[in-house]
Amino acid sequence: MSDEWKAPVGEDKEERSSWRLLEKTLLAGVQEQRRARRWGIFFKLLTFIYLFGALALFTPMLQLGGDKAASSSGHTAIINVRGMIADEESASADKVVGALRAAFEDANTKGVVLRINSPGGSPVQSGYIYDEIGRLRAEYPAIKVYAVITDLGASGAYYIASAADEIYADKSSLVGSIGVTAATFGFVDTLEKLGVERRVYTSGEHKAFLDPFQPEKREETEFWEGVLATTHRQFIDSVKKGRGDRLQDAEHPELFSGLIWSGEQALELGLIDGLGSASHVAREVIGEEEMVDFTVKDSPLDRFTKKLGASVAERLAMLVGVSGPTLR
Repeated sequence: MSDEWKAPVGEDKEERSSWRLLEKTLLAGVQEQRRARRWGIFFKLLTFIYLFGALALFTPMLQLGGDKAASSSGHTAIINVRGMIADEESASADKVVGALRAAFEDANTKGVVLRINSPGGSPVQSGYIYDEIGRLRAEYPAIKVYAVITDLGASGAYYIASAADEIYADKSSLVGSIGVTAATFGFVDTLEKLGVERRVYTSGEHKAFLDPFQPEKREETEFWEGVLATTHRQFIDSVKKGRGDRLQDAEHPELFSGLIWSGEQALELGLIDGLGSASHVAREVIGEEEMVDFTVKDSPLDRFTKKLGASVAERLAMLVGVSGPTLR
């Protein structure tokens, strides 16, 4: 439509005025639609910015890493080992080893603290971390490694800790559990009561060994116990190599029985070297109070997904009346 409208030949003045009015009405409608569209885009963008800002302020999920760049002088490198030590977990060998290498390669690192709160996990993943600590200690002899156990440092977690120069814990920390376990169930009688027949087809005599739906075979049970005993011996050898003559194992043979002790008891047994927190070790032992976190963190999306899953699981547990263990 043009600003100057010419009425068809033969139309009178009143008709031309009506056409002009119609044209103005249509133009006003188009302009109103454009204005509404612009305001809609503006408010959507404003809402997005508001939600993004709220997430950044009230959740740690959008914090994109640790404080590696915080220090330009000497510092104590902190690496957290939390939860199960297993592949694809936050305490996997890939993540802990990556953090260790970054900490040792930083020219301002004066000491490394492994802050441990873990029940253990895979002996393979623990072994990888143990070996890498030994390699880095040999490559960087001026940098010492300290393990600090907070609530729990058991099994594979203590395996890792024993590779450090010194181990610290709180007097009430739980330390030790130097043993190996593997558990399953037996459902043979249950299947019989239900009238269910188990059918397994294999191309090896022992391919289905330890099948929980079949009766145990003595030779297979003994074989599996031998596998566990070998893994246990490897665990003990690594702990003895790391701790040396600090262990009181001659006087306390139960040290490697799988028992777990408080931090106060662990100190007497030679499982740890002192009582103290990570900040205590940084300040009093290393002499660098400033701590820089080198822990490899999940991406924001991964952290959001894990938190969402944990929140849903917690709600479901509340609905069915299930809760985790607590100290009473």
